[in-house]
Amino acid sequence: MAVLPLLLCLLPLAPASSPPQPATPSPCPRRCRCQTQSLPLSVLCPGAGLLFVPPSLDRRAAELRLADNFIAAVRRRDLANMTGLLHLSLSRNTIRHVAAGAFADLRALRALHLDGNRLTSLGEGQLRGLVNLRHLILSNNQLAALAAGALDDCAETLEDLDLSYNNLEQLPWEALGRLGNVNTLGLDHNLLASVPAGAFSRLHKLARLDMTSNRLTTIPPDPLFSRLPLLARPRGSPASALVLAFGGNPLHCNCELVWLRRLAREDDLEACASPPALGGRYFWAVGEEEFVCEPPVVTHRSPPLAVPAGRPAALRCRAVGDPEPRVRWVSPQGRLLGNSSRARAFPNGTLELLVTEPGDGGIFTCIAANAAGEATAAVELTVGPPPPPQLANSTSCDPPRDGDPDALTPPSAASASAKAADTGPPTDRGVQVTEHGATAALVQWPDQRPIPGIRMYQIQYNSSADDILVYRMIPADSHSFLLTDLASGRTYDLCVLAVYEDGATGLTATRPVGCARFSTEPALQPCGAPHAPFLGGTMIIALGGVIVASVLVFIFVLLMRYKVHGGQPPGKGKTPAPVSSVCSQTNGALGPTLAPQAPESAAPRAHTVVQLDCEPWGPSHEPVGP
Repeated sequence: MAVLPLLLCLLPLAPASSPPQPATPSPCPRRCRCQTQSLPLSVLCPGAGLLFVPPSLDRRAAELRLADNFIAAVRRRDLANMTGLLHLSLSRNTIRHVAAGAFADLRALRALHLDGNRLTSLGEGQLRGLVNLRHLILSNNQLAALAAGALDDCAETLEDLDLSYNNLEQLPWEALGRLGNVNTLGLDHNLLASVPAGAFSRLHKLARLDMTSNRLTTIPPDPLFSRLPLLARPRGSPASALVLAFGGNPLHCNCELVWLRRLAREDDLEACASPPALGGRYFWAVGEEEFVCEPPVVTHRSPPLAVPAGRPAALRCRAVGDPEPRVRWVSPQGRLLGNSSRARAFPNGTLELLVTEPGDGGIFTCIAANAAGEATAAVELTVGPPPPPQLANSTSCDPPRDGDPDALTPPSAASASAKAADTGPPTDRGVQVTEHGATAALVQWPDQRPIPGIRMYQIQYNSSADDILVYRMIPADSHSFLLTDLASGRTYDLCVLAVYEDGATGLTATRPVGCARFSTEPALQPCGAPHAPFLGGTMIIALGGVIVASVLVFIFVLLMRYKVHGGQPPGKGKTPAPVSSVCSQTNGALGPTLAPQAPESAAPRAHTVVQLDCEPWGPSHEPVGP
């Protein structure tokens, strides 16, 4: 019983369980300064010569500054588990690549600075997870493409977006229109050539829009501009005003910019680039009455055109005006025509009917319109019955070119000039069908050495009569291929793809080299054998001709022999009639002598005549005259 009190006295001396201790902070990365004594924690590594994000970061940090280093990439694991990070600066590094999901754990991040790097594109997954982002600075990169979904996660929270000093020619304007809370939008010093109407209509909190130093010739009036007062500079402007900066653009000062001319302004950076009468003039010094437009005038249209059914037809319409007119087409039935399975409308005013039908004939109307008005012109199209099949050269049976039905022929000069004159659809110059026959075609494509790791080329083609694709695999060192299994008189769509090994994923990928459309020659019809009556008549005429020729030759021979024998039949011995002149043979030194006469029965002998002297003689062989 004495043991129990002793145990009760010893219990208070037993060590109690200790409460959980805070996690030991990670050591500060080398050449960095860390603030870990009080909250918020921060890691400061500016200008530390870092080649990558330090792996020993304190994951509890709320501020991380890595500017002015040599970091080339941001990997997925570099910023993992930093759920409390509020400010991240990666400015002025050499970052070329940001892994998809690299910021996925930074759900509390408010500001991200990626300016002064070497990013060329921004995809949909690279900013995933930044659901509380307020400031995104991407200026001074080499951005040429911004994906439509790149800003989806931060579209509702973003207040400041800076895309200045990049190489952007196009923007996902629909995605930018969803940034309902953005206050400042910097698009200056890019390559933007146009802004769609209504691009900023939903940016109700926008306070500054900078579009200086782009390639804008005009700026369309936006509903946002009509709701808010506009100023060219913020100095002295009310808090509700929208500051619009647009200097350094090649502005075309016509009636479309009258609304911009009416803005209040306090700077002198803007100038007109065109038209020639206003080029170089200070934008604000041009009177509103000088901002004029010219209504369109149709300068060229296709003459009345007749084509057989089943053939294509191209209708052309050209117009001039200021601004440049937009050309549209209306069918004979009054429908507005556009791109469809049977028709294609091009910005240059060409309407191409791919396959005409008998009901397509009629009067097509070309409408050219701009801000100053519109002009119309009519083009008549007649669609006749399909042409009957014809033999080669229409009327004669000629052998195939080069004696080969598959002989390849380059396009004729006439067709080449016609194609050069046609300013319709742009052609793909990467793949060309340089020669084609009835059942064969020669396909050529340029060298694809810039694509590393090419394994082979793949040719895909199908004819207009079916939807079945035919594939051909070509060695990687080839740049041409001869197709020999084509059907005559058909149109083919052909594409060439490069099959290569993707260095990033190690998988096989394909990249299109180009596409082309061509038509094979119609098949030549065989010439039929001549009819039997024709052969019989020809043989009779030929045989009669031979007989007549033989008779004529026989008569001619008889006449010649009769003449040689002095008009007497050969073999009759008669005294020859007296002659009035005798020819003698001399050598040029002796006087004229009478040549001895050969007996009648002797055979005539040939003599080589040196000189013949002919003198008249009388009946008694005496010389006549003195």
